[in-house]
Amino acid sequence: MSYIGPDFLAELEEKIVAKEDEIKAWFAEKRSGLAMPIYGSVDIRDANWKVAVVDANQYPAGFNNLQDGDIGQHFRDAIGGVRHVHIWPESHTRNPAYEAHLKSLSNILEAEGYAVTVGILEYTGGQPVNVNGAVPDLILLNNDLTDGPLPDLGVPILPPPEMGWYQRRKSAHFRAVESLVEEISELLGIDPWLLSTKWFFSEGKCLDKDTCRTLLAAEADEFLNQLQSKYDQYGISGTPTIFVKNDSGTFGLGIIEITSGEELLSLSNRKLRKLTYGKGGNEAEDFLLQEGVPSALAWNDMVIEPVAYCANGQVGGWFYRANAKKGEMSNLNSPSSIFVHPSEIEDEAIASRRKNWHMLVAEIAMLGIAIEAQSF
Repeated sequence: MSYIGPDFLAELEEKIVAKEDEIKAWFAEKRSGLAMPIYGSVDIRDANWKVAVVDANQYPAGFNNLQDGDIGQHFRDAIGGVRHVHIWPESHTRNPAYEAHLKSLSNILEAEGYAVTVGILEYTGGQPVNVNGAVPDLILLNNDLTDGPLPDLGVPILPPPEMGWYQRRKSAHFRAVESLVEEISELLGIDPWLLSTKWFFSEGKCLDKDTCRTLLAAEADEFLNQLQSKYDQYGISGTPTIFVKNDSGTFGLGIIEITSGEELLSLSNRKLRKLTYGKGGNEAEDFLLQEGVPSALAWNDMVIEPVAYCANGQVGGWFYRANAKKGEMSNLNSPSSIFVHPSEIEDEAIASRRKNWHMLVAEIAMLGIAIEAQSF
């Protein structure tokens, strides 16, 4: 399947550069009223005619895939005079890639002068948690809390534990960014669809109920018709696609692609199990149905997508996820993916896109995460 459309992002490059000061002022005004997330990462899709964040992570892994950048300084801006930072990790720390991530994250913080410890601490109540008798100044949470909240540890915790997947919802994030995208699109004089994905929400174990699944399939067809209208409006060829995702969770679990409502009605047991399987064996009940955005970016005959790492709400590092076994509309986050540093991609157009459009949507997503956290 091939997707061909106008190269709006290249055509509008001069506009985003010309509006740079206004965009900076807009971000400064928005950030002034919010507690910006200490860190986060976003997956971005660039189709040439549009660019959009398709996933926003509050407790990111993957710091071992970064090679340089300003993220250390952004951490310092976020936590200032703190001395001892304790990283509270996921429980699967025997995973070599995750161990490498924790080491890289520790190194970034240590390079900024922080004393760093790592591990899940026992807490008996009554006194703040401690590491060999020393009470940390800050716990940097790197556990997405799928299984439930943390107790009061007696020490400041960032990001807020309330943002754990035991209660956070992807749909809440995309709802939070809608008005932000509308504002920045008005500033740029463009259609907000060029900076976002359309989506809708299904709740209450709908896929387990035949009547509900039939209604959901009809909704999916109507949604696909809306996307086709956008494709027709802008002269885009290719078949609109919906990604059906677990509304709660990460790691690329619980994702399937459909191009018709009928595909929901005829889901095999295998695909249904894949869709409803969540991290830790938790069963998915609610689903985000999100517009698929094809990736027009490629390197060494592989489809690639940018992944931005942020601290204090600002981009501080990048890598590209590449996958030789996946197509332009596919979810690239699979075991066959590799990670490519920007310095390996000698393409000035991609570099310019990263500096302008990709950074723009990444930092809007950080505002969205801040708005989400404010709601708890």
